[in-house]
Amino acid sequence: MDLALLRRLTTGEGWGLLQALPPYEPGSELSLQQRLRDAGFEPDLVAAAINQTRLRAKAVAKFGPFAQGMVLTSDGLEQATRLEVAARHAERFRSSGIHTVYDLGCGIGADAMAMAGLDLRVRAIDADEVTAAIAAVNLRHWPECSATQGLAEEFTPPAGEGARGVGAWLDPARRTPGVADVSGRTRRVFSLDAISPSWERVQEVARALPATGAKLSPAFPHAALPAGAEAQWTSWDGEVLECVVWWGPLVRDAGRTAAVLGRGGTPALVTQAQADPEPPALGSLADLGPWLYEPDRAVIRAGLVGALTAATGGAELDPGVGYVSAGTAHDVPFARRYAVQEAMPFNVKALRAWLRDHGVDRLTVKKRGVTVDADQLRRQLRLPPRGRTEAVVVITRVRGQQVVVVVQPR
Repeated sequence: MDLALLRRLTTGEGWGLLQALPPYEPGSELSLQQRLRDAGFEPDLVAAAINQTRLRAKAVAKFGPFAQGMVLTSDGLEQATRLEVAARHAERFRSSGIHTVYDLGCGIGADAMAMAGLDLRVRAIDADEVTAAIAAVNLRHWPECSATQGLAEEFTPPAGEGARGVGAWLDPARRTPGVADVSGRTRRVFSLDAISPSWERVQEVARALPATGAKLSPAFPHAALPAGAEAQWTSWDGEVLECVVWWGPLVRDAGRTAAVLGRGGTPALVTQAQADPEPPALGSLADLGPWLYEPDRAVIRAGLVGALTAATGGAELDPGVGYVSAGTAHDVPFARRYAVQEAMPFNVKALRAWLRDHGVDRLTVKKRGVTVDADQLRRQLRLPPRGRTEAVVVITRVRGQQVVVVVQPR
């Protein structure tokens, strides 16, 4: 969608058409397009409007009912911060006494909308002209806020009294320019050296405006965290979405933290202060306790498995694998607990015999720290195709040796 088509879609006849379209139904596009063309609407406007209904239906998972009033793009929707997480970003600015936020690399405006919704004045820019215009449409309900085309590299932070109560939010591009596949999606990048604006530029902004936050990849290296800053890894329903680095008054717990979020659950915050600085490791497979704990992936990414060993009095099966064994049962908000049924050195024949002897004919395979192919393993185990008795097997390491632990969720 170019700028001219966007303006037609979001004003006058185009906006009226978009607002009048029925909810998206897969498979109905062709007949609906034909009816609208017969009614006199231009084909390109019809196609753009129907595409928006499709994207809005998909966006409900991220934005809830707000999706129905937004203008979206496929890439913009994929990269946008989900509403619940964006609200947490915005609240951190507001509770720190910030009244104005420069959103540098605003995308379609998800974080900007969350900030505006908390009465923050947002000055958003994006390098792409069409994307910036979309963000401006999405910010239309907040006349104090704006979105324009611009480069984060050319942003001049306010100084002196003009910087009081002002913060910055950066979401550097983490995709290579150009088309990488047949669907038109560009390749993700994970190195700090490849983001745009650069990591050095992000830090320059943070030095000029100490109330700065930057949304980065979950692969953010621990060693790159600046002194006094906070890096928070956030997960949603077990999927790690981001690592945000916070500076200045936005820091709540300096160092590495993990925020574990999800539908219907109480958010859990894990900090370095809660963690064993050097998590104990299991001495041998014979020392495995009756309970196995699996920490949330955000906790693992943040390097805070020590918080799980501290909470359970347990030991990590092997340094870096994340799984923790303990002798007692604990309800840990950032980990899942399993009852251990069996543990043995990893051997396909021995595991197949155990599963057969215990009537297991359906299997969930979890693995960490090993190179086992789960699909190939299922074929090798030769389980019946329509099983009803399920087991969970965890394939990991103890003292550097591959092991398998059969568990049941609790």
